[in-house]
Amino acid sequence: MALLLGALNVLAFAPYAIWPIQLITPALLLVMLMDPAKWNPKQAALIGLCYGFGQFVLGVCWLVIAMSRYGGMPWALSVIALSALASFMALFPSLCFFLLQSLRLRWRARASLSYVVIFPVCWACTEFLRGYLFTGFPWLAVGYAHHQSPLAGYAPIVGVYGLGAIAMLCSACLAYIVVGLDRRTQLKALFGLVFIMFCGSGLHQMTWTKPYGQPLSVRLTQGNIDQGIKFTSSFLEETLAMYAGLMTEQAADLIATPETALPLLVSELPTNYLQRLQEFSQKTRSHLVIGVVSDDGNQRYSNSVLGIDGGVTPYRYDKHHLVPFGEYVPFGFRWFVNLMQIPLGEYSNPGVVQPAFAVKDQRVMPNICYEDLFGEEIAEQLRVQARSKEGAATILLNVSNLAWFGDLSAIPQHLQISQMRSLETGRPMLRSTNTGATAMIDARGNVIAAMPVLSRGTLAGEIQGMQGLTPYIRFGNGLWGGIAVLALAFVWWSSRRQTVTERNST
Repeated sequence: MALLLGALNVLAFAPYAIWPIQLITPALLLVMLMDPAKWNPKQAALIGLCYGFGQFVLGVCWLVIAMSRYGGMPWALSVIALSALASFMALFPSLCFFLLQSLRLRWRARASLSYVVIFPVCWACTEFLRGYLFTGFPWLAVGYAHHQSPLAGYAPIVGVYGLGAIAMLCSACLAYIVVGLDRRTQLKALFGLVFIMFCGSGLHQMTWTKPYGQPLSVRLTQGNIDQGIKFTSSFLEETLAMYAGLMTEQAADLIATPETALPLLVSELPTNYLQRLQEFSQKTRSHLVIGVVSDDGNQRYSNSVLGIDGGVTPYRYDKHHLVPFGEYVPFGFRWFVNLMQIPLGEYSNPGVVQPAFAVKDQRVMPNICYEDLFGEEIAEQLRVQARSKEGAATILLNVSNLAWFGDLSAIPQHLQISQMRSLETGRPMLRSTNTGATAMIDARGNVIAAMPVLSRGTLAGEIQGMQGLTPYIRFGNGLWGGIAVLALAFVWWSSRRQTVTERNST
């Protein structure tokens, strides 16, 4: 049952986005665990493991395409590798349920406190660990399912992990509505669920940031180059000419290309290629953001974007959150990367905080590929920038290449993640991608324009920069983390007090 519920939970995320399913599936797990005499912590952990495996093996099945079609790995071995990754990711919900039953039994906590306090806290903490350990892989975190639900209003305050805790609190209320011991308990649970939803809807009407400066005219390019030919020598000239044409066909305040749009080291680009783009920038007063691979000598490479604004020295942002097996090789896994035949496998890490790119009176903060999965790092960048003379960035820009994963759910899932970053920061997010989803997202997380997936061309429009700091930017994960500690302390104190009372009565 747990395995099936985990698989069903995938429907709560993009492209299906049936968010109520996310509340229902954990609620049914809690109903199963209501009687503590039937489940010891190890058995509860197994339930969590099955639930997590069902969700992750279907939720990230698009990884098989990268490993088999483009990585050269045998299909059967790629399925085994996917299963191994899903099993690892499932360890975190397994740990959540293990802690839930362990703390409940150890503290002799009441069932109500266990499910409405301990469970949401443990879930948020274990999801945070999944997004942190071994560089982190927070894909399909619970909060993403609620980027357009009534709970979305909590995102600018507590971020995606805190939002996940609130969603699990709603699941606990739902479980008690179904199997409450009495009518009074069921009514309390119903009131709690309605109150949380009502507050979330109200918070979503609040504006934490305000418009800044004049809107920018924007053109976002999408080359739609198949990953199988992207790095072939026979296709290089066509790629360079195609992107030069897309960038220079029309002027705009900001013109962006996808990640590694130019599949050569900057030092290997044809003579005068960047100079011609710079001349176009000077002539039209356009600002270009180009995805490249930088070569700093001594075998030091960076996944970068270059910002060309007509000046002598171009702006440069380097990717800092590197992808294991794609951009750096974890210790002991060189054989795996060799088997997948991934080019450009080792990159330098410049650190999290980097300056924004000035475009007229706006400041654009790039992030590359799955860097926008790590909302706490984007919040840290904005928090540090806010202390500087120039101020925090007003627009976010993601450049990605998801051609590795075909046209399956990776593309809409990544778009959903970018929408959550807009909600957390109160800033618009622009996305320029190779195969999709190239889109413009406003400061409230709504997609205001998007290109069809697997098409070539440009997406043109206007975007308004936003200024100000949301609570999540100011405090990051510290806000929900502090609340979690206080909540667990309350459960421990309450349970201890109840135990002392029972002993005195005896």
